[in-house]
Amino acid sequence: MFSGLVQDLGRVESIDLGPDGARIRLATTLAGQIALGDSIAVNGCCLTATTVDEEGFTADAMQQTLDLTSLGGLEAGTPVNLELALRADQRLGGHIVQGHVDGTASVIGRTMDGFSLRLRISLPEGMSSYVIPQGSITIEGVSLTVADCGEDWAEVALIPETQERTNLGTLQEGATVNIECDVIAKYVERMVSPYVRGSASHTDR
Repeated sequence: MFSGLVQDLGRVESIDLGPDGARIRLATTLAGQIALGDSIAVNGCCLTATTVDEEGFTADAMQQTLDLTSLGGLEAGTPVNLELALRADQRLGGHIVQGHVDGTASVIGRTMDGFSLRLRISLPEGMSSYVIPQGSITIEGVSLTVADCGEDWAEVALIPETQERTNLGTLQEGATVNIECDVIAKYVERMVSPYVRGSASHTDR
């Protein structure tokens, strides 16, 4: 589990794409805190460290991960948001992030609002029900507050620190980003949906 608070802006050193997946080598200042088998969020995707040295680590991404996320589009030199798994004694400064990406979205708007950068992203079909104003959303592994939203889009505002400490500040219109919705919203929908369906069926009689 993660909190969505990026700990390092790492860098892709290499990515070897094959028919079954990809092997990604990443450089990071967090290397000294990583052990073999550790879970690390890479642009919001939970990956496992398969090799570790003092300069960085390697992780494997299976084909399903590449299909559902933006990791397959990484190139050598690309900056990536990195976060180590949350410890039980740490503050939960963001929100509960699983590192299980729900889908990808496109940046469809980028405007300055004072010192903040407002990014508008498209929402894939079926995702808007989990997004509410002032609610939480994870974009590229970053825990953010929804500033505004519509039926098929959401907007967030990035303070200067977020722009500098993550890769979100460099995103341009058309960029593809990983999205994870608030897991609490998913559980609530799962629990109430049988009653909603039952009520609808009763009304139709």
